Amino acid sequence: MKKARVYMYGQLAGMLSEDEHGYHFKYDELYLNTESSEPISLTLPLDTKEYQSNILFPFFDGLIPEGWLLDIAQKSWKLNPRDRMEILLHTCQDCIGAVSIEAIAEHEK
Repeated sequence: MKKARVYMYGQLAGMLSEDEHGYHFKYDELYLNTESSEPISLTLPLDTKEYQSNILFPFFDGLIPEGWLLDIAQKSWKLNPRDRMEILLHTCQDCIGAVSIEAIAEHEK
């Protein structure tokens, strides 16, 4: 299982994970209770429920670099081009914009 923390403007917004059943995203309870919180995407509105999908949520997939930058990342880190979650975890720690992704290491789980 792959897991990541999702940050919005540097504040923990939620958790993203991938397992044998697909992809899951859940907002952090503290984030939901913060007056200034806003959804990370219009397709993932603020809610206490867990979002589930068979494919990587389009919002997160859109954070992954494209073209020559993706080629360099895949070659440098020997990433499987079909493993979108792995690519996201390696390339989106410091994205352009408000959202960033921090991989959770196996020993942290």
